Amino acid sequence: MSQAAQTELARFVRSRRLNAALAWLFVGFLVAVAVGSVVTGGDLVWGGFAAVVAAVTVVPAVAFREPRAMLPWEVVALASFPLVARVLVRGQTIGGVTFTGRVSTYLAVAAIALIVAVELDVFTPVRMNHSFAVFFVVIATMAAAGVWAVVQWLSDLYLGTRLLLNGRPEHVVEAGLMWDFVAATVAGLVAGLLFEYYFRRRAGSRERLPEEVAEMAEESEAAEVAGLSDAAEPDGDSRAPEGGESP
Repeated sequence: MSQAAQTELARFVRSRRLNAALAWLFVGFLVAVAVGSVVTGGDLVWGGFAAVVAAVTVVPAVAFREPRAMLPWEVVALASFPLVARVLVRGQTIGGVTFTGRVSTYLAVAAIALIVAVELDVFTPVRMNHSFAVFFVVIATMAAAGVWAVVQWLSDLYLGTRLLLNGRPEHVVEAGLMWDFVAATVAGLVAGLLFEYYFRRRAGSRERLPEEVAEMAEESEAAEVAGLSDAAEPDGDSRAPEGGESP
């Protein structure tokens, strides 16, 4: 592909209107999954996950009162992928691994962490160095995995599902849960590297925002940097005058 063609493709992908339209399209899919789960009485846990992802995704648009203030559509697509996979490959297994079970869970918890990290980086003055950016996504993924495990356990107790408590011996359930945490951590590492080396460096996330929203984010970041600089400087008025005596 020629350099000119690559430039035009980059402009097309980073188009403000296209980005907002695609992001809202995926949000619509997430809402449809959530509503469908409630109406049909299907998998309420994954329906709840879809609702949470949709709610977290639209936070910037609601906060700025601007429908075009959306995350890069690739982030929302990645977050929607576990739900799409559950529809397309339900029951499919490779090497004994069920795609609608553990794999979907790993992708789901990593997606939530990735959304939070991108929103902090794009819409707030929060800035992270390279290593901490990856570390943050990994820790956020592990935290999300812990919350997800608790949600599944409560669902089994009170909704009658069989996500964790499915008749297996207790030690098998515990061992499987620990391996789930290990796999979620690996997924978080992949998501952290993706966040650092694509969404922070190459995706042009702020270029896809409306100009007024991007300016507000930049002004907030500049004010935060200025505040930190002022706090780091010593107060010249508090120093005693030379000679050690007060005037």
